[in-house]
Amino acid sequence: MLSVDLSSAIDCVYKVEGNGEPLILIHGIGAARDAWRFLTPVLEQHFTVVTYDLRGHGESPLHFGEFGLDELVVDLEKLRQTLGYEKVHLAGHSLGGMIGPRYALCFPERVISLGLFSTAAGRSKDDSAKVWDVVKAMEEHGIEKILCTLTNRWFSNSFLEQRPDLVERRLQQVLSTDAEVFLNVFRIYASTEMMPWLHEVNQPSLIITGEFDGGCNYRLNKLIDDALPHSQLIILPGLKHSILVEAGEQIAQKMIGFLKSLT
Repeated sequence: MLSVDLSSAIDCVYKVEGNGEPLILIHGIGAARDAWRFLTPVLEQHFTVVTYDLRGHGESPLHFGEFGLDELVVDLEKLRQTLGYEKVHLAGHSLGGMIGPRYALCFPERVISLGLFSTAAGRSKDDSAKVWDVVKAMEEHGIEKILCTLTNRWFSNSFLEQRPDLVERRLQQVLSTDAEVFLNVFRIYASTEMMPWLHEVNQPSLIITGEFDGGCNYRLNKLIDDALPHSQLIILPGLKHSILVEAGEQIAQKMIGFLKSLT
């Protein structure tokens, strides 16, 4: 177990639903615990499902000052201690898919399994430059001006046409997040490279990404699958980054099948 200072941990707001082994779900940048709302009705029939808001997101307290990936890890450990679970399943989307494996590296005895959804590792110089270009554009021109250009990266064309209400809801959720917090977590996502240590994460892991997710594509997820000692990779045809919104129930069923296979 790595040495982690819990003194910087924040009490994050959370919700517990269902019965069974504990499953903690970790959302991504500029989201909140309701990112999992299309999965929890299915998952809670089999697991005790915990969703929570990352620091500065949703209803969790704002944190003034820069923070990094390890601070998000200690927040998760404090949540586990608060709930009193000895061991948990973890699944995270995007940045959450980086928090989960890092937590498993720091607290391996606390993790039963992992889910890494729409996340990235093994980025090339060009991959990294593209992510940092988005961060820099937001820093220079403001989040709102750049945000509308990201919807084509997040949602499939058919979903953009059919569910503009859910697309708009996602945009407004980002805009309601404190700008400094949003940019802070975006920088964490851009700067985190899991590949140097991912091979040390031994828990069974389910990897899911969309076929056309530009930033978290099949190529990078194949590298994740190759690095993890015990993993399964699933590519969702036709989807991009917002798989929790577009295919929530489908992902929940795949999670149940994977987790049940471990028993």
